[in-house]
Amino acid sequence: MSAGAIDASGAVGQPRRPTRSRPVALARRRGVSILMVTLTCLAAAVAVVPLVVILVYLLKQGASALSLSFFTSMPKPVGEAGGGMANAIIGTLILIGIASAVGLPVGIGAGLYLAERRGTRLANLVRFLADVLNGLPSIVMGIFAWQFLVRPVGHFSALAGGAAIGAMMIPLVTRTTEEMVRTVPQSLREAALALGYPRWRTSLQIVLRTALGGIVTGVLVAVARVAGETAPLLFTALGNQFWSTKISQPIAALPLQIFTYAISPYEEQHAQAWAGALVLITLVLVISIVARVVTRARLGGGHD
Repeated sequence: MSAGAIDASGAVGQPRRPTRSRPVALARRRGVSILMVTLTCLAAAVAVVPLVVILVYLLKQGASALSLSFFTSMPKPVGEAGGGMANAIIGTLILIGIASAVGLPVGIGAGLYLAERRGTRLANLVRFLADVLNGLPSIVMGIFAWQFLVRPVGHFSALAGGAAIGAMMIPLVTRTTEEMVRTVPQSLREAALALGYPRWRTSLQIVLRTALGGIVTGVLVAVARVAGETAPLLFTALGNQFWSTKISQPIAALPLQIFTYAISPYEEQHAQAWAGALVLITLVLVISIVARVVTRARLGGGHD
């Protein structure tokens, strides 16, 4: 027999090359899989490293200045040790409350409209504008708020500050609400309509309630994002060294107090700034953890 291989027609062809053995191919695939898993784990570790470094550094710099008086006392005059940021902590909570009152109804309503009327021209325009606003620099939002909320009345106020950061919440809440509402099965809407529910009542009482878990998660993420914003508050709330809870007057806030103390030449205020930063990032972390717990509970309930 010749060295060439004989095909089905009897013709003599080129000799067949020996194929790679199966164990070698399997070992190669396993090696590539292990390499890719290792690279992804390394990338995840690198992504976590900055957060860990920030937390450790804040604990090192700010933990020594934390005490009960930090949460219950007013700031001390320049040059005196001690004091706290009670007014800034309460001011931050007031600003978050105002921002939620401004941003959440608009954001949830807009997201519900986008999901229910997704194919209309107006819905496409609102969705595009929400995506643009999501990437808008916060200082630009602060300048607009100063122009339309501060300049006409002639003074800074907590109301202007809350409205500014509330406007920053709207696009994020809008897009989150839209995505969550779109996960609601169409059959649920049809069942409600078949029972005689009007469309608006179906959207508010059936669809919105079903997607409530995911919407709450998006709301908490939006609150965590705006809780540490400083630039809009510089143009609106301004800050206040005294105790004030009036929404029509300038008000203290943790980001503003941290900024003021950080650029101060006094070491006592530097220590207070580090402590304030530690409290602020702890607040953001707590809100983020609550958002994760809500998400997990929602996903767990969805599998039942």
